[in-house]
Amino acid sequence: MLALCSVLTLSGCAAHYAQVPARLNLAPYARIAVVTFADESSNSAMSKLATQRFAETLLANQSGVELLEPGNADPKLKALATATDAAPLAQALGQEKDVPAVFVGFLKVSGVKPRGHIDPSGLAVRGAVTGELTVRLLSTRTGGTVWRSSASANGTVGRVAVSGSGGLPSVSVRDQDEAYGEVVRSLVADVTRDLRPTWVKQ
Repeated sequence: MLALCSVLTLSGCAAHYAQVPARLNLAPYARIAVVTFADESSNSAMSKLATQRFAETLLANQSGVELLEPGNADPKLKALATATDAAPLAQALGQEKDVPAVFVGFLKVSGVKPRGHIDPSGLAVRGAVTGELTVRLLSTRTGGTVWRSSASANGTVGRVAVSGSGGLPSVSVRDQDEAYGEVVRSLVADVTRDLRPTWVKQ
């Protein structure tokens, strides 16, 4: 047994990992902008959180890039940010901020929806929240899409279960903001996969 453990330990130590660069390298752009993501509802707190998480992930994994985060104080930019076509916004930012490309995104989060099932084992109902995030990198010269990524995620706010044998109901309740925050973190992690380097075993 000791000999086997020693062999496994040595083989583990002998394994090598190589870093694979991120599929999307932003260094050639030097300066880039990210606009606060638009959202379907009036939940601006979630879209701001998603934008902040996206920016943090970008800066943590991409070197040699200056990130501009223009606010919506400018009425012109604010109007363009809410428009369906993001190309004019990208072109306007290119002229005003002198950036070659800009990230734009759209966040869609649902309200709490009941989901459940009934079977011989009993009743189970949960409060589910869902989210979808799409992010694009646009050229400020042409307004065309250079890169895009999308993701979807689910979260649970609360759960109620009743066993079929006449047992007492089991209830678990979770903070709603925490559930939405978890969904946003999951969305950003999936959307930014091309921005992060990976490690592969050799």
